Amino acid sequence: MKRKAKPIKFIPDWLRHYERGDFRFDLVAGLTVGVMLIPQGMAYAMIAGLPPVYGLYASTLPAVIYAWFGTSRHLSVGPGALTALLTAAGVGLIAQAGTTEYMAMVTILVLTVGLIQFTLGFARLGFLVNFLSHPVILGFTSAAAILIGLSQLKHLLGISLTKTQHIQEIFMELIPQLTNIHLLTLLLGSAGLVILILFQKYLRTFPGALVTVFASILVTWLFRLDLQGIKIVGQIPGGLSLPKFTSFSLPNFMTLFPTAFAIALVSFMESTAIARAIQARHRNYQLDTNRELISIGLANISSGLIQSTPVTGGMSRSSVNDLAGARTGMSMIISSVLIVMTLLFLTPLFYFLPNAILAAVIMVAVSSLLKISEARKLWKLDRKDFWMMMATFTGTLFLGIGPGIGIGVLLSLGWIIFETSYPHHAELGKVPGSHSFRNVRRFKNLEVAEGVLIFRFDAPLFFANINRFREVLSDYKKQRKDLIHTIIIDMEGIHSIDSSALEVFTDLVEETKKENIQILLAEVKGPVRDKFYRSGLTAKLGQSHFFVTVEDAFDAIKGQKKDSPSGIAMQTNAAPDL
Repeated sequence: MKRKAKPIKFIPDWLRHYERGDFRFDLVAGLTVGVMLIPQGMAYAMIAGLPPVYGLYASTLPAVIYAWFGTSRHLSVGPGALTALLTAAGVGLIAQAGTTEYMAMVTILVLTVGLIQFTLGFARLGFLVNFLSHPVILGFTSAAAILIGLSQLKHLLGISLTKTQHIQEIFMELIPQLTNIHLLTLLLGSAGLVILILFQKYLRTFPGALVTVFASILVTWLFRLDLQGIKIVGQIPGGLSLPKFTSFSLPNFMTLFPTAFAIALVSFMESTAIARAIQARHRNYQLDTNRELISIGLANISSGLIQSTPVTGGMSRSSVNDLAGARTGMSMIISSVLIVMTLLFLTPLFYFLPNAILAAVIMVAVSSLLKISEARKLWKLDRKDFWMMMATFTGTLFLGIGPGIGIGVLLSLGWIIFETSYPHHAELGKVPGSHSFRNVRRFKNLEVAEGVLIFRFDAPLFFANINRFREVLSDYKKQRKDLIHTIIIDMEGIHSIDSSALEVFTDLVEETKKENIQILLAEVKGPVRDKFYRSGLTAKLGQSHFFVTVEDAFDAIKGQKKDSPSGIAMQTNAAPDL
């Protein structure tokens, strides 16, 4: 029976059962994450090619929307490095950063991202994100981390570089510019990097980024470093960004749709991975994947309405939220209130904020995406996964973000097709003194009956692998030195069979019958039995060829046991008149 979707509750569970004692924990966590979001949000807006204040907008209403509708009580939703980079890569194809057209295109992009996520969640299609494998995501995020870091070199070195997403172009332009490095900017940015790294290493829950930001603002103001060539953020508009509606253009929508789809999947996968990791430490609530898609989709729709950036769950923010003692989504609402207060009253304080410090904040934040230890682990565990990761990594670095994701998706789908077309299979033998059967190529001293081949195929049978099934079965027959008179097919791993496979399977039964070889079937799943019944194969084989277990079939051949109890191995839900 199809499971019904859970309805969206307009009053979250955590609020229905909110306890007074939880508030002080949520307050501390909310304020801690809020002060962390201020510099982080501004920095991520720069990656997206938007003014820093847009990152603050993305940390207000969208965070409240997710806290209200989401199922994670610790996920901190706001602007993210990967989504910002994808935004710049996609919108940069059709508009110049900083222009009115660029900002309008970002709005259309964010709204599209939200609509895609909401639609996928409402249609209960959250499983689609599983088509991007872990090695592919690892390769993409590692390459993206490098590209994000290199994109900030112009702010850290005080030089001029054009915006590009190709590592070879970055270096070709960077090398001639090395003689133009502004030493004071480099000194300030490097000092910020060192301080931020020390904070991240030794005081993870301390708002080190905010302290570094305000310290740099104070130094810049006291010594008027802006007059000595240090580039600063400058005037930041105060107040809130109210919901607005931008003009819709179908050609622009179609151009941005591939980027929006990529952001929708990447942001959801990133958010879900973080939420699951944190929820594993808390057993007082459960995650609902499709509800998460709907909630993040609503958060992105709200972000588009206030003309901000795409939002996603952030690992560092969410971890700090958890470590600071957050109990419920109230912590994120408190964080949003703090950002609103900053927008209303504190934006003038950021006038003297050096761009080099924001670049340092970005570099330290994305460094966690570069996971060399994970790559080493893949090399040891599975070389295939390692090379998939490297292909995605290299493609993203040299071909760009879009092609990199495309390579990853194609590799993931290609491997799924390969795995189902060429699944594991084995010839089985009985473990003496037990009821178990194992692979004769892995285990020694197994009992193999003269003239009996026991064959297992570990995948559903369909048009792409049925000929493979036929080929490997023939190979096993040829490899045996004795004359085969019986083939027992262990169908425990075959949970479905399509019409193409059924036709070939029927032909196989008839061919073996001409060779005076009988086929016995064991562990046949219900849906497969139904197909056999409807096709007439059950009638052709007869009840004596169906067994509940491989052992039943094996013992029947040896004359040690009678056929399986009547009806059990043959049971079918197929209608009699079909």
